[in-house]
Amino acid sequence: MSGLSSAQTIPALLAEQAALGSHPAIVEGDRVVSYAELEHLVHGVSRALIANGVGRGDRVAVWAPNRTEFILAMLGAQAIGAPVVPLNTRYTGREAAEILDRSRASALLLADGFLGRSFSGMLTDALAAADAETPTLDSLRVIVNMDDVDSSGCLGWSEFLAQGEAVSDETLRAALDAVDPDDLDDILYTSGTTGRPKGVMSAHRQTIGVAHAWATGANLSSEDRYAVVNPFFHGFGYKAGLVASLIAGATIYPVDVFDPDSLLALIASARISVLPGVPTIFTSLIDHPRLHEYDLSSLRFAIAGATTAADSLFHDMVNILGFKTVAQAYGLTECVVATLSRPGEDLEHTAQTTGPAVEHTEIRVINEAGEDLPVDTDGEILLRGANVMLGYFEDQAATDSAIDSDGWFHTGDVGRLDEHGCLKITDRIKDMFIVGGFNVYPAEIENVLRRHPAVNESAVIEIPDARLGHVGRAYVALLHDADPRPDSAALEAFCRERLANFKVPREFVFVEEFPRNATGKIQKAELRAAATV
Repeated sequence: MSGLSSAQTIPALLAEQAALGSHPAIVEGDRVVSYAELEHLVHGVSRALIANGVGRGDRVAVWAPNRTEFILAMLGAQAIGAPVVPLNTRYTGREAAEILDRSRASALLLADGFLGRSFSGMLTDALAAADAETPTLDSLRVIVNMDDVDSSGCLGWSEFLAQGEAVSDETLRAALDAVDPDDLDDILYTSGTTGRPKGVMSAHRQTIGVAHAWATGANLSSEDRYAVVNPFFHGFGYKAGLVASLIAGATIYPVDVFDPDSLLALIASARISVLPGVPTIFTSLIDHPRLHEYDLSSLRFAIAGATTAADSLFHDMVNILGFKTVAQAYGLTECVVATLSRPGEDLEHTAQTTGPAVEHTEIRVINEAGEDLPVDTDGEILLRGANVMLGYFEDQAATDSAIDSDGWFHTGDVGRLDEHGCLKITDRIKDMFIVGGFNVYPAEIENVLRRHPAVNESAVIEIPDARLGHVGRAYVALLHDADPRPDSAALEAFCRERLANFKVPREFVFVEEFPRNATGKIQKAELRAAATV
């Protein structure tokens, strides 16, 4: 497709797209940021970071909802070669502190007050706990509040930017010019199957490569108005949303919280043309009682990704919401866009597969012996290509376990290829499940439950939920001499202190023993089977 940037680094991308001048890059409420202004504002953040001692290779964490300042913070760090570490807005203070500690972040840029929560206060409380779980943040030089409000231990946004005014043009230019396509661009943390956070590393060329593949498949252009509902801290909202829009010169409309009424109003007033999201978003719009009151004729393209969707949803997205094109895609944090529906794909086929591999990506489906399987046969999905992660941050063992000597990334997902080379996801080897679009790793929850003084062992599985797709159910075996013996409410409260809300199990089932295999491993398949009875 023509019209997409060919830049290979974030600073080069910003410089190239600045030529779009007054064309809007971001629209948030009444605020409009042009492409020319975007580069200038980003450089202001870059200067401020330099003034605070942040340089090439230093990690910069961003903890905020979808908003203009998130974009400026992220791009400002990346423009001077400082990898960005986005933090989930649903994290507890403990979870955020752990990621800051593990990444050794030099700076944290946050937005207090989202969903009534003070991120700075949560972090302060977590660090004050002074127990065995408390991380140390020795590398953290500065915390910045994106709003000019009083926050304990934080610089206000204006004060932060003012510090950057002392940084010379020559110093800034040297930092921008030093960034290489192979430099580390971001670290996206995922808990993984062990429950221990793993930082997925991508270089500038990979972040841009993934976004380019997505922009090509979506036929993005500067005429598009892209409502980004998926969180910027997630690869879907960040790379397939924010960066893909910048590559195409499209206009970004950040959406901080999904609300059907507000989103419908935005689509109608802003003439939104591109709206990817999890199936819950589209089912909520389809079921809206006043849907007919909104003009949705501008909608052009959508992807219903991140979880299993009913075949009927894709028909409803076309016939009820009016999308010209709907698609599926497959990806994961380690390779955000691996497959994408083909242009002009038959709707029935779109509903049944996630499409073929995108450019520069290879797919294999293998059996337990590592042998390639024939068409329409289930096996583990392997990926290889330029857009697969560099590896896990400072975790060579996990990297070697995930990527074999031939460069194939073992996804842990089960699928099959059809006669057209299109991939269908059929199961997951890993325990991970998705709650309302957010990845949940049972091992992380089980590790938290293990720290409860009365819990001997636990096993977490997913169960269906009408609103969120799936939620967690925890099977718990208590110590025989536990006193007092906690009930479901007590365990839920314990989890809520340590886990983001979407990770907290919605049900707790107390058991005397677990079904096990010959080696003693808990048979979660039996728990899932029993849960469906």
